Amino acid sequence: MDNQPATRNTSTRETIRIIFMGTPDFALPSLSVLHGMAAQTGWQVVGVVTQPDRRAGRGKRLVAGPVKKLALKHNLPVMQPGRLRRTNSPPATDEPDPLAWLRMLSPDLIVVAAYGQILPPSVLEIPKYGCLNVHASLLPAYRGASPITAALLDGLTETGVTIMLMDAGMDTGPVLTQARLPVLADDTTASLSDRLAARGAELLAATVPSWLAGNAAPVAQADLPGEPSVCRLVKKQDGRIDWTLPAARIERMIRAYTPWPAAFTTWRGRNFKLWQGSVISGSAEPGLVVEVNGRVAVGAGDALLALHEVQPAGKKQMTLATFLNGAPDFVHSRLGD
Repeated sequence: MDNQPATRNTSTRETIRIIFMGTPDFALPSLSVLHGMAAQTGWQVVGVVTQPDRRAGRGKRLVAGPVKKLALKHNLPVMQPGRLRRTNSPPATDEPDPLAWLRMLSPDLIVVAAYGQILPPSVLEIPKYGCLNVHASLLPAYRGASPITAALLDGLTETGVTIMLMDAGMDTGPVLTQARLPVLADDTTASLSDRLAARGAELLAATVPSWLAGNAAPVAQADLPGEPSVCRLVKKQDGRIDWTLPAARIERMIRAYTPWPAAFTTWRGRNFKLWQGSVISGSAEPGLVVEVNGRVAVGAGDALLALHEVQPAGKKQMTLATFLNGAPDFVHSRLGD
């Protein structure tokens, strides 16, 4: 990143109006950083855009997302459009025009972290300093909706976070800064997401003042090491285990799909979730539950997967030992359809 940008002569005390866009827990540290630095920098978070409330729980009640809850705690204006892109269908009568709302707030900068929608050109062109995105990978690798899950599935030992200047593509814009982070042997999507979110917020706090002052040079992704790759949105059925796969792959699935959708198989015709396991040597028919040297494991394509924490249908997550107390016939049974 040797390009030297033209200096904008922007004082860090200038009042910079920022709109934040994000939805899940990953976005919370970035919003907190922006809000917390306002007094020192002259920034002002003038609005927050997040996904609409979702129905959840047995009662299917509408539940606000993490970013909305934090925004309301700080008395920040919140907008929850169903879509940012224009369609031929008229909007709901009670839904304000999101583009009009954004333009009314006159943002100098838009910061995005796991918002959940691709920003159309009509939004990208609004702020004079553009739109910055906190993305949980070392771009150009793992563009798309599930970079953390994809990194775990692929068995990476290192990943990272990128602050990029957004364009109309999906995570294709030029890069401002990046930070690397090791992937731990026991990392799940939940634990790795927490660490990347915290590191991304730190990087954002360092990058935004530099970008506003004209001291950060955008670097085209084509000029960065690594090949571009894309990861798709995770679906519930992705968690279904094929016991003919290598045991290491299944173990990575367990960690990658924690907390959602969870790696699962079936036992006695009902869903059976796996929350923790490890690869051990040995062999058995795929899906067959065996006992080896005092450990209960399942046959996979090339080895055995020892089970540590499971969740039978209708029950809470539990250790395997607890589960076996009520299921003495589990050993020698078969998992999967």
